[in-house]
Amino acid sequence: MRFSELAGKEVISIDEGARLGIISETDLVIDTESGTIRSLVVPNRGTFLRRRTLVIPFHGIKKIGHDLIIVDLSTMEDEARYLRELDLDE
Repeated sequence: MRFSELAGKEVISIDEGARLGIISETDLVIDTESGTIRSLVVPNRGTFLRRRTLVIPFHGIKKIGHDLIIVDLSTMEDEARYLRELDLDE
């Protein structure tokens, strides 16, 4: 599946049925060696005082439909640990 096919789709939580964002507002972490998507990074979700970034691994994507992507938040990874693993400071 190409990124252009994902663009504009809404990301929805399977547990809550809540809208988490739109793919154009999220980041995709891609494994450059294999060309596969490692995870979706959905920024600034939560209340005004408790904003957090959701890091959803690819196996947390349950269904990609015509207009939306359904994800399982129970597979969500810890943001700080995930960013350390990416080692973005290099």
